[in-house]
Amino acid sequence: MSAHSDYIKQETITGAVPMLKKDRQYSFIDLFLATSGFSIATWCYTQGAYVAQYLSFKQMLINIFCFNIVWILIECIPILFAVRYGIDLWIWLRSVLGIKGVAIFATVISMANFGWYAVDSQLFASSMINLLGGFGIALNPSIWKPVLGVLCVILGTLIALGGPEVIKWTNRFLVTALLAVGIIIVIICFTSVPIGDINKVVPDDSLYSSPLGRFMLSAEGNVAFAFSWSTQALVMPRLAKTERSGYWATSLAYGVVAPFFVAAGGVMALAMFVKYGYYESDPTTMLAKLAGPGFSLLSLLLVAFANIGTQGTGSYVNCMIVKGGLPNIRYKTLVIIAMFYVSALTVWGWVMDNFGSFISCAAYIQGPIIGMTVVDYLIVKKRKISLRGLYYLDDHDEYKFNNGFNFVGLGCMLIAFVLGILFVYNPVNGAIKSNIFMVTTGSGFTAISGGLLYWLASLTPLKKYMLRDRNSLDIV
Repeated sequence: MSAHSDYIKQETITGAVPMLKKDRQYSFIDLFLATSGFSIATWCYTQGAYVAQYLSFKQMLINIFCFNIVWILIECIPILFAVRYGIDLWIWLRSVLGIKGVAIFATVISMANFGWYAVDSQLFASSMINLLGGFGIALNPSIWKPVLGVLCVILGTLIALGGPEVIKWTNRFLVTALLAVGIIIVIICFTSVPIGDINKVVPDDSLYSSPLGRFMLSAEGNVAFAFSWSTQALVMPRLAKTERSGYWATSLAYGVVAPFFVAAGGVMALAMFVKYGYYESDPTTMLAKLAGPGFSLLSLLLVAFANIGTQGTGSYVNCMIVKGGLPNIRYKTLVIIAMFYVSALTVWGWVMDNFGSFISCAAYIQGPIIGMTVVDYLIVKKRKISLRGLYYLDDHDEYKFNNGFNFVGLGCMLIAFVLGILFVYNPVNGAIKSNIFMVTTGSGFTAISGGLLYWLASLTPLKKYMLRDRNSLDIV
C-alpha cells in the first residue's frame, strides 16, 4: 500500500475524511463500552455530590435521571447523520455556521471541554494519594497532586495517540470493572447507612429559598451535564457500523450509564453527611471512609485508572472536533498541544474549584448549537446534505456563505446566548432572571431558543440563503 493510501486511511480514523462503511470498527457493544468508559469518569461522582446537597433523596434521583435522559435522547438525534455519512457533528455544522465559523467555535468549545479533563486528572491525583495512603505512604497533596494529575494527562495522551482501536480495548476492560464497582458502591452506601436516615436528610436551602428553585437549579446542573456530551457525542458514532447501534449505544451510555454514576455519587454524598455530618465531593475520599479497607483500595485503583482511559478518549474526541474546523493540522500535533493545555489547567486548578459555574458556562455555548443542529437536520434540511459542498470539492461552494461565515446560524447562536444570560439565568453568578428558568432551566432555554430562532429564520426569505445546497446534484 502506498504512503498516500496509508495517509488517506489514517485520516478517515483520526481526520476529517468521511468514514467508509467498510472501515467502520465499532459494533453496538464496542461503541457502548467506549462511550460509557468516556462518560463514567469520576466527575460523575462530583456532579452527584453537587446535586445531593440541595435535594431530598427522591428528588435527587428524579432530577438526575429525568433531565439527563430527556435531553440526551434529543441531542443524540443527529447521530443518525453522523453514522449515515461517516462524518461528525462539526463537518455537518459547516452548513450551519460556515467553515470559518466552525473553525472558531470548534476550537473554543474544545478548549472549554478540556476543562473536564483537568477535573478528571485532579481526581486521578486524589485517588492515587488516597490509594498510597492506604498502604501507609503519605504524600503531600500540595506537591504531589499537580505531579500525579499531569501524569494522568500524559498516560491518557498515549492512549489517544493509539487511536480508536486502543481506546476500544482499554474501555472493554475498564467499563466492565467500573460498572461492577458502581453497583457495589451503591450497595455499600445503603448497608453502611440506613436508607431511612438518607431519606430524612434535610436539603440545604442556602442555594435558593424555595424547593422549586432548588430543584430547578439542580436541574440546571444536570441539563448542563447532559449538554457537556453534545459536541463530543457526535464524533465516535462515525465509527459505528449501523445507525441504530450508533444512536442507541451513545444514548444509553450518556443517558443511563452516566446518570447512574451521578446518582451513585449523590448517594455517597448523602451517606457521608449522615455518617460524618458533612458533604464530600471527592469520590476517593468517600470510598475510603464508607467502604471497608480491602474494597476501598480496589475501588480506588479502578477509579484511578478509569480516569486515564477517560483522558485518552476525551483527547481523541476533542482533537477530532478541532480537526473538523482546522483539518490541515495533523491529529498527533493536536493531541500533543492538548496534553500541554490540559496539564496547565490541571496545575491551575480553577475548573475544579468552580465546577458548577464551569459546566453552566460551557453549556450556554453548546445549547444553541444543539437546538440548531436538531432543527436543521430534521426540519430545515430534511436529512439531506451535499457532501461535496461540505468539503468544497469540484468547485462546490454551497456552504461558503459570506467568506466562510453563515451569518444566520451565527446570529441565532449569539441571540440565544445573550437572551439566556440577560433574561433567564446568569451562569457566572447563578442569578435567576425570570420564571422561564423554572420551566426550561438556563441551558435548556438556550437550546430551545437557538432551535426556534433557526426554524423561524427558515420561514423568511433567509431560507434561500440557508438552503443554498438545494440545487446541488449530489445532495443525499
